[in-house]
Amino acid sequence: MTTNRLISRRRALIVGGAAITAPLAMPHIAPAKEAPGVTATELLIGQTMPYSGPASSYAPIGKTEVAYMQMINDKGGINGRKMKLISLDDGYSPPKTVEQTRKLVEEEGVACLLQPLGTPTNMATRKYLNAKKVPQLFVASGASQFDDPEHFPWSIGWQINYQIEASIYAHYILQQKPNAKIAVLFQNDDSGRDFLKGFTDGLGAKANQVVKAVSYEPTDPTIDSQIVDLHASGADTLFTGGIPKFCAMALRKVRDLNWDPLYVITTTMASVSSGIAPAGLEKGIGLITGAYMKDPSDPQWQSDPAYKEWRAFMEKYQPGADLADINNVYGYCAAQTGLAAFSQCGNDLSRENIIKQAANLDIQLPMFHAGIRFQTTSADYRGIKKLRLQRFDGKAWVPFGDPVSA
Repeated sequence: MTTNRLISRRRALIVGGAAITAPLAMPHIAPAKEAPGVTATELLIGQTMPYSGPASSYAPIGKTEVAYMQMINDKGGINGRKMKLISLDDGYSPPKTVEQTRKLVEEEGVACLLQPLGTPTNMATRKYLNAKKVPQLFVASGASQFDDPEHFPWSIGWQINYQIEASIYAHYILQQKPNAKIAVLFQNDDSGRDFLKGFTDGLGAKANQVVKAVSYEPTDPTIDSQIVDLHASGADTLFTGGIPKFCAMALRKVRDLNWDPLYVITTTMASVSSGIAPAGLEKGIGLITGAYMKDPSDPQWQSDPAYKEWRAFMEKYQPGADLADINNVYGYCAAQTGLAAFSQCGNDLSRENIIKQAANLDIQLPMFHAGIRFQTTSADYRGIKKLRLQRFDGKAWVPFGDPVSA
C-alpha cells in the first residue's frame, strides 16, 4: 500500500480485535448516538504518523498497524464490529499534527486516536484531546507526560517510560565502569529531557561522572560538531537517545574519530535497518541497548512460534517489507494492545469505556520477551516497566541476562 493511499483522508481500513484477552461483558451498551465513531457494525479510529519528515523511518509502524487490522478484519472483526482506521501523515511536525488531529476529531468524528507517533507531536495535541475527552490511546512515545492520569486521564503511552529506560542503562554502565567518564547526546525535546533525567537519576550520587551533555534538533542536517565536542571531553562512555536517523549520524562520526567508548543507545534508535545499517553494520559492533520485543533480525527467534506467526502475517499482508526492521514488530505488538483494549470494551465502545479498558490491561504479547508484560491500571499508565539488555554483533541484536527494571 502506498503512502498516498495510507494518508488519504477518507481511506478507511477495516480492523478487528486481537484474541489476547477475552471480551468483558459490559452492563451498558452505548447507543451509537452516544458514542462518537460507533455504529452497530463498525468503530472509526484515527492516528497520525510520520510518513514523511525526519522521523519517516518510523513509517513501517503505521503501515504494519494498518496491515494487522486488515488481517483481523478478514477474520471477522471484533465483537461483531469492524473498524475503520484513518491514518494521516503529519511529517513529525507539531503544527501539522494539530491540524490532522482536529480533522480526525471534528470532521471524521473518530472514537479515539490509536498509536499516534511522537513526543513533540503528541504533546502538541494532548491538551486539546483531553479537553474534548477523546482517548489519545497508546501514544508511540515513552515520555513521562503520557503517564499522568491525574491531570491528563485521556492520554496514555505505549512504550517503556524513557526515564525508566535510561535509569536501567545508567545502572548497567556503573556496573561495567564504576569510574566511567560519560558523554550524553540527547534530542532537544521532552523525550530527550526525559532520557537525560532518567539517566542522571539512575547514576544517583555519581551523576557528576557525566562530563559533557549536548543536544540536537530533529531538523539538524548534521550532528558532527556535537560528536566532536563529546569526544573532546575525554569521555570513555557514550549514551545517546533520539530517533534512528541520528543514531546513524552519531555512529558514523564516532567511528570516524576512532573513538571506542562503552556505547549505549536508546530503544528508539535501535532499528538495525534505519539506525545502524546507514552507518555500516560493522560500525555498530558492541553497541548496547535494551529490548522488550523480540528482534526479528536475531536468528535465535527463527523457530519461535510467535516469530513464525508474525512472519506469516508479514509475508501475507506486508509483502516486500523489511523483515529485519524492529518497527514492523513494534506496529504488530502495539496494534495487538489496542485491539485487546477494544475487545475488553465488549459492546460499550464509548470514549469513557475505551480509556477505562486501556488502563486495565495485563497481557503477555507474543512478540515480547518472556517475563515482560503490558500492565496498566487507572493509577499507573506505564504499560512496560522492564527491559532486557542486548548487544549488537554486527548482524543482529543479541540479548543477554534477564529482564530488569529501574
